[in-house]
Amino acid sequence: MKLYWTTLAVALAPLLPALEPVAPPKLDPDAPYKAEQGSPVTYDVDFAAVVTPPNHARVLKVWLPLPQTDSAQRVEEGELTTFPMRVEPQIGVEKAFGNKFAYFEFTKPEGAQMVRHTFRITTHELRWDVDPDKVVIPERWPDAFAPYLHGDRSVVVSDRLRDALKEAAPESHGPARDLTAAMQWAEDHLTYDHARASLRASSEHALEARAGHCSDYHGLCAAFGRALGVPTRVTYGINPFPKNSPSHCKLEAYLPPYGWVSFDVSETQNLVNAIKKDKDLDAEKRDELIQAATARLRHGFRDNTWFLQTRGTDYDLAPPAATRVAVVRTIWAEADGVALPDPDPADPKAAGFAWMTLHKYTPDRPVTYPFKDWSSLSKSSQ
Repeated sequence: MKLYWTTLAVALAPLLPALEPVAPPKLDPDAPYKAEQGSPVTYDVDFAAVVTPPNHARVLKVWLPLPQTDSAQRVEEGELTTFPMRVEPQIGVEKAFGNKFAYFEFTKPEGAQMVRHTFRITTHELRWDVDPDKVVIPERWPDAFAPYLHGDRSVVVSDRLRDALKEAAPESHGPARDLTAAMQWAEDHLTYDHARASLRASSEHALEARAGHCSDYHGLCAAFGRALGVPTRVTYGINPFPKNSPSHCKLEAYLPPYGWVSFDVSETQNLVNAIKKDKDLDAEKRDELIQAATARLRHGFRDNTWFLQTRGTDYDLAPPAATRVAVVRTIWAEADGVALPDPDPADPKAAGFAWMTLHKYTPDRPVTYPFKDWSSLSKSSQ
């Protein structure tokens, strides 16, 4: 009998495919998103900023971020114009993260100047369905990940941050679960407050003030991730619907084999708080919705009511500004080498700033914001 099976195995061997070891996933910070895509929406965008330089400024410089086509969004360019002075833009790409900008230089501007960008963009809902047991980080990351692993002037990995991380995750349960614990710490300890926001994605500000808005939440969580040895970055974009302040940021963490995964910690906290306050919900329904919102965050989710404009923190613009920027939320502007005050129109206490955005978005179909529309949390959407 043994001879029979041996003979059969030899006879069948040429007919069987060779079993080769499965190669580990390639680690590449420029790789396309690996999320499941769905529910595409196309927006016609008319975006402008009116900038008021100081009286008799000699030179006004404005950098306008330009969204780019990638695996999650497709951009059809329109026009870049200015008013009342006519200035042709210079298009540049900064070296650190590949962000693209239209640069305008107004010589001897008298009064306010407007820069305007019209384009069409199609964006998708992204779901990663992260399984924390499948996430394994390498012993050594390729050099290309260095900007996402080390601290900078916004995402600061300090001793105080490491102490907070020990409080969030006293024992390691793997990189994905530890990052989840850190995000939960941010939700538990930070209060969403535009009046106490840094506008710089500052992890130090978040730890000190225990308050801020999206950039502070995600700057803090990015620092937590880097302290854990997980590449992270703050990504800034636009919510294409009526809103005082159109800019909004998210956190991305590189979790092999899923690649870059998007998380929105601040909006999930706002959603959970709104659910808790809704008196029309009974306790069972309230708990169900909160669990669904938390699960959606942990699994990785990016909505189709947001498009990406810039990645990263603490970098030089193209062409360079007088100083490195922490983040670019809507535009960056400076007059005679001095940065102009960045507005936060959502903060009723912030009355002093140098520019205001004008924006209109026309979607190709009705779409609702999933951080306020609770139907998106139904079990069928999980």
